[in-house]
Amino acid sequence: MAQTWNPEIYRRNGAFVPGLADGVLEWLGAQHGERILDLGCGDGQLTARIAAAGAVVQGVDLSPEMTAAARARGVAAEVGDAESLAYPDSVFDAVFSNAALHWVRDQDAMMEQVRRVLRPGGRFVAEMGGHGNVAAIRVGLTAVLERHGFGQLEEGENCYPTPEGYRRRLVRHGFEVKRMALIPRPTPLPESGMEGWLTTFRRGVLEKLPQPLRQTVVEETAALLTPGLRDEDGNWTADYVRLRFVAVA
Repeated sequence: MAQTWNPEIYRRNGAFVPGLADGVLEWLGAQHGERILDLGCGDGQLTARIAAAGAVVQGVDLSPEMTAAARARGVAAEVGDAESLAYPDSVFDAVFSNAALHWVRDQDAMMEQVRRVLRPGGRFVAEMGGHGNVAAIRVGLTAVLERHGFGQLEEGENCYPTPEGYRRRLVRHGFEVKRMALIPRPTPLPESGMEGWLTTFRRGVLEKLPQPLRQTVVEETAALLTPGLRDEDGNWTADYVRLRFVAVA
């Protein structure tokens, strides 16, 4: 998951992410006493909601800062890599993930690990960015980065697959896909708008730029995207598309 995170900035600018997770939580259908791994748990908001259903939940996230925020919320969470999970075989009834899998660089390694830690018949339930997710934002940011000689930085930052392609990949790793949907979700952004989105969800890209250039890139990208993603009242809407699925080991 090639990104750096600040829990306070995420809370201010990214609260809509866990706030829009009711659908994938419904698909999970956590049951009392189930052992569930929350993969990419972030600050633990959804981990806590799953635990409230009576499940025994373990959160794992690559970011030490977000993991600490999850622990402060009172949930079990530890730092770990989706591509190399430090859990025994067949220990979880379900692996859950929201808005994290598209940050995983090696999707095959991640699926292999998820399949390994699931008990036979256990389910993998997740929502991630799907094909077309934030397409306008990515094109705008890439154009601005290219103008300043850093066009390669956005390339390969995320995996936003088609349903067909991801289904094939899951099947190759021994999963049976029970449900899958590609869901367009135009998402209103908070008051911080596009600049807030970029400084939160493209922080890893921005940190690779020379310090004096970072704010310039943010401002120029927001200006470029204004005609398409900001309305006449100044409200921003991000062009989100989500891929949600249930797969059984």
